[in-house]
Amino acid sequence: MVTGARDTVVLRGLRAHGRHGWFAHEREQGQPFVVDLALRLDAGPAAASDDLADTVDYGALGSAVVALVEGEPVRLIETLAVRIAEMALRDPRVVEATVTVHKPAAPMAVDVDDVAV
Repeated sequence: MVTGARDTVVLRGLRAHGRHGWFAHEREQGQPFVVDLALRLDAGPAAASDDLADTVDYGALGSAVVALVEGEPVRLIETLAVRIAEMALRDPRVVEATVTVHKPAAPMAVDVDDVAV
């Protein structure tokens, strides 16, 4: 059996309405945010047992990420990304978390498809 933290669980395109931003109107009105999350872990125990208890429950994790995005506002998406990573890393099976927070409706003086951290 292969062991070690070389497996990745990926959630892409988690969507939520948050009130994060530097400007007051962003915190008052809110806007859409999209989160991508990749977790490095050892999937061996779950593969051997075929039991959800032996891996990260990505359904519960997705709900927790959405709740965080929809929760207390922060000014910077950098702060939001770190909070999401810290939450994911609380699971002792997760050895690394890569988070991208997209802010597709970011107020910009130029035309842009997306802003992400």
